[in-house]
Formats: sequence, structure tokens, C-alpha cells
Amino acid sequence: MNSPSILAGRDLHAIQQVVKWIVYAILLVNFAGYVIDDLEFAEHGIRDGGSFLRWTTTFATTIDELAWFMLLALFELETYALSDETLKGITGKVVHGVRILCYIFLAHTVYAYYGDVLTYTAAAPLAGISDLCQLTGQDMSFVYNLVYTVVDQTSCSTLSVDTVFYPADSETIVTDTGGIAIARGLAWADVVEAIIWLIIVLLIELMVRLQGRGVSGGPIMTFGNYAKLAFYGMLFVIAAYWATLQQWLFVWDEIIWIAGFAIIEMNVVEWRGEMEQEAPAPHSA
Repeated sequence: MNSPSILAGRDLHAIQQVVKWIVYAILLVNFAGYVIDDLEFAEHGIRDGGSFLRWTTTFATTIDELAWFMLLALFELETYALSDETLKGITGKVVHGVRILCYIFLAHTVYAYYGDVLTYTAAAPLAGISDLCQLTGQDMSFVYNLVYTVVDQTSCSTLSVDTVFYPADSETIVTDTGGIAIARGLAWADVVEAIIWLIIVLLIELMVRLQGRGVSGGPIMTFGNYAKLAFYGMLFVIAAYWATLQQWLFVWDEIIWIAGFAIIEMNVVEWRGEMEQEAPAPHSA
């Protein structure tokens, strides 16, 4: 007969699995939202085509999300689904190789976001434009806090009463003084957030690799755990900044991604517990 503690453990594990797949499903829905956002920007900002780099930069968020989904799936495989014996073979090499490819995509995201920072920082006021209605009939769009609107005779007088306007990441998109300030703040937030996530995932990578080699404790593991907590805290600060701008999709997505990697962390902890049961005196690093 199963004891109450064993049954409770099984129930908790079942609940964790349900929560895991709910979180993953929500992330997939959020991904669709970001694809729609990138498509909207492309509609306003790349009307006459563009280089391959221009397209990849425009869809940097979509590429970033795809890379994160792949990383999440690969960490799920390594820390939960696949056995230690399987990971020692060619399967483990493939998993690690594809993760390296994902890191390259994430590095591209940092590059793309930093390009936005440079663009917005260097943006100079449009010469000879003191009224948004001067841009009607020129196939232009106005952006403010990531909301894009085509500039026409009906909208131009309601979009902005400013007398200074700036190009916004495209020759066909403009914004005003308040809009460029928000764009610069969002661009810096994107860069910092992308770098923080890259550091977090590299720390997870290090800890998973160490556990794969039989290391389940020691100063490196302790430092990694505390460092990740600090970086997760920074992500919540960035989410709070987005909340001040009412960018609720960003806030919601950040929280769900943190939850997604918290699941991976639980997998790692469970894996570590199994290792410690099998080897009472684990190596340290």
C-alpha cells in the first residue's frame, strides 16, 4: 500500500506537470502576439522592401522568441525527459549543439536591439516639419509608445500637437518629442533585458553541464543560484518600467517566461536530488 507521503508526492508531481504545460501553452499564445506586433511594424516600416539584415532586425523579437522556445524545449529534454545515459551519446551532443545555435540567435537579438538604441539616440529633428499634417499624402505613419497610425488628413491633427518630429527607426515612421523619449527608454530596456536573459540562460547552461558531469554542489553552484535570483529581480524591475508605460503584453510575457524557466529550475533541483540519492558523496565545484 502506498503511504500518504508517497501519494502526496505523486499528486504534487502531477500538479507540477499540469502547471508546466499550461505555462508553455501561454507562452505559445504570447508568441503569436509578438509575431503580430512585428508584422504590424513591417507593414509601416518596410513598405518598399529591404535587405535581409533589415528584415531579420525587424523580426528580431520573433526570432528571439523562437530561439527561447527551442532553448526551453532543449532544457526540458535534458533536465527532465532524457536519461543520463542517452545524454552521454550523440543525442546529448545534438542537444548541446542546437543550444549553441540558439545562443547565436539571442546574440543577434542583442545586436538588433542595440541598433535601435543607436538609431533613436542619433535621431535628429526633421528639418522643415513643424506640424504633423505637413506629412499627409506621403505614405507616413506616426508612432507613440509602440502604437502606429497612418498619417492622413483625418488623423494628423489628433495624433500630436508637437512642433518637433523625429524619424523613428524607418524613413516612413515619425514620432514627436515625447515619443522619441519613450522609444529610447524602451530600446535600452530591450537591450538590458536581452543581456540579462542571456546571462541567466548561460548560468543555467553551466549548472546543467556541471550536473551532467556529476557535480551537484559546491561554491560554483551556490554562486550560480544566488546570481540567477539577482538577475531575475532585475527582470522584474524592467517589467515594472514597462507597466508604467502600460505595455501589459511585455509585463505578462516577462512573468510567464520567468515561470517557464522556474520550471526548468525545478527540473534541475529534482535531477540534483536524484543524483544525491544515487551518490551520497557528490563531487563539488
